[in-house]
Amino acid sequence: MVFSGLGLHLGNLSRLSNAQSRSISPENFTGEKGKGGMAVDGPAARQARDLGQGWKISPYVVIEPGATFALADIEGQGAIQQIWMTLARGRLRHSILRIYWDDQDQPSVECPAGDFFASGWEDYAQVSSLAVCVNPGRGFNCYWEMPFRKRARFTLENRSEEALTIYYQINYTLTDVPEDCAYFHAQFRRTNPLLYKDVYTILDGIAGKGHYVGTYMAWGTNSNGWWGEGEIKFFMDGDGEFPTICGTGTEDYFCGAYNFDPSVPWMLAHPGQGGGPASRYQEFTTPYAGLPQVIRPDGVYRSQQRFGMYRWHITDPVRFEKELRVTIQALGWRHGVKEPKYLPLQDDIASVAFWYQTLPTAPFPKLPDADHLEVD
Repeated sequence: MVFSGLGLHLGNLSRLSNAQSRSISPENFTGEKGKGGMAVDGPAARQARDLGQGWKISPYVVIEPGATFALADIEGQGAIQQIWMTLARGRLRHSILRIYWDDQDQPSVECPAGDFFASGWEDYAQVSSLAVCVNPGRGFNCYWEMPFRKRARFTLENRSEEALTIYYQINYTLTDVPEDCAYFHAQFRRTNPLLYKDVYTILDGIAGKGHYVGTYMAWGTNSNGWWGEGEIKFFMDGDGEFPTICGTGTEDYFCGAYNFDPSVPWMLAHPGQGGGPASRYQEFTTPYAGLPQVIRPDGVYRSQQRFGMYRWHITDPVRFEKELRVTIQALGWRHGVKEPKYLPLQDDIASVAFWYQTLPTAPFPKLPDADHLEVD
């Protein structure tokens, strides 16, 4: 097979191909060859007034409240290889990213921009993973490979009440896409609060062949004590009441252990009570999993604990032939009982599911309105 230039990694980075590199940004909205930096007017024209064409005249766009802006519209065959963006003003939860593949009217990605980049709480936290990096200054980076065969269309909707300023760059290649390449998908959900004894659904209603590649969760606790005893479950291809894959606990799924608390002694203390006075959550960010964000109460206005965590199934994708459903329990501990006992929680939980599958994309649940998306 002729090497297409897709799927480059350190092991084949030296191989040549006929793939063509292209990039879309406010300095080249079409990505055409030799057409970058040609603007003679733009939002920074005044700052460049003594310099002229070619001197950073159009580095960003402003999206007015209620408006949707077309970030990119690419025709042909190829793959998105990297996305970088940073947003100023507006709200991350009210900035809705959508991606459409080929000629579909249904988006395959529909997600608040912050959550898409593993940043669900409006506050900066560094993320250093293979698929997503969030770097100082709130620089959002995505490295998921996203093949397309006819067309790739990106939009950003501003649901906030103030104008949104966005700098962005979408780097891609025009090349042949092998027949066995699937299409990238991402879906956001939120439940606030989760009803007592309900199980939180991360993903459902999936139709087609594919594999699940990642989870991001923004978890806000509404109770005292440890909140992560719940198990994640993957129901696939005809599973009924019980799943094929069942995890052992929330922090276990996100590749941590014992409440994300390094002070817990090797021989575990009383369930749910951690390791004593020095107990604390330990943030971490690694190539495949992390708890990069812990927002602690400040004793005044920040009253709730909030957590951001990710798990990328890059080396262990969850494969399905025709359907997939993913759920997670919200489970803590009851206090004041003689014997340890679980407590079903009623927390504020949001998630993004990432997966690849064949087209067509099944319709997503309707995205909540701005008030229901709000985080403060």
